Amino acid sequence: MLKKRLIPCLFLKNGYLVRSEQFQTHQLLGNAIHQVERFNAWDVDELIYIDISDDTHHHTGRADTKIKGEDNVLDLLEAIAKTCFMPLTFGGRIRTLQDIQDRIARGADKVTLNTIAVEQPDFITESARVFGSQAIVISIDVRQHPDGRYEVFTQHGRQPTGKNPIDWAQTVERLGAGEIFLNAIDRDGMATGYDLELVRSVADAVTIPVIACGGVGRFPDFALGVTEGHADAVAAGNIFHFTELSAKQARRALLKMNVDVRQ
Repeated sequence: MLKKRLIPCLFLKNGYLVRSEQFQTHQLLGNAIHQVERFNAWDVDELIYIDISDDTHHHTGRADTKIKGEDNVLDLLEAIAKTCFMPLTFGGRIRTLQDIQDRIARGADKVTLNTIAVEQPDFITESARVFGSQAIVISIDVRQHPDGRYEVFTQHGRQPTGKNPIDWAQTVERLGAGEIFLNAIDRDGMATGYDLELVRSVADAVTIPVIACGGVGRFPDFALGVTEGHADAVAAGNIFHFTELSAKQARRALLKMNVDVRQ
């Protein structure tokens, strides 16, 4: 059985590293490359960067945290990849096979697809055929409605699709995806723990790995994502930004709960 993975997830907006809360408010955090250096030292298993750049959200913070000269996302990816010593997944604003090729050529090991996958499901199959299933991660952003119903959203949580996350997860597996990055919109940045019911329902419905994200507030949350959520990997954003040696503490919490992770 493969070891469970611990994965920081970082969001980029217009060249800045930002903190996300429910996919709506973004606060500037710091330099994206400096964060990679920290994670190298902490020896995490993988990194996920998602470019959420657009003009519809707002963020606050200092302008000097932007990487000078890295206005182009591909240049920024290349700079990150040169510093990153672990597998790197990069997503956001991918619409064509050339977009995937450009990101892999600049140092990404895998890419995440979201909106384009829903709009053009055959693109999943085509991408997997060209680059291999192992390089294609489908990002599934899910919102829970007041009546308890789960729905998949695209365009960074703004566009409802009418899709059920379990059905959509099974579809992307059938179309050739190699992995699923499952993010609970309602839990994003709220520090209330993973939506374990959502994670478990999706993880149990497919055979490809599922990465749980959204809601980690305490280190034991990581372990619960595996033991109760049945996730193959556990990801988070904010806790890695605001807690010193967070990756080490997270791995310690996983080991304490007898989760099989790399020591």
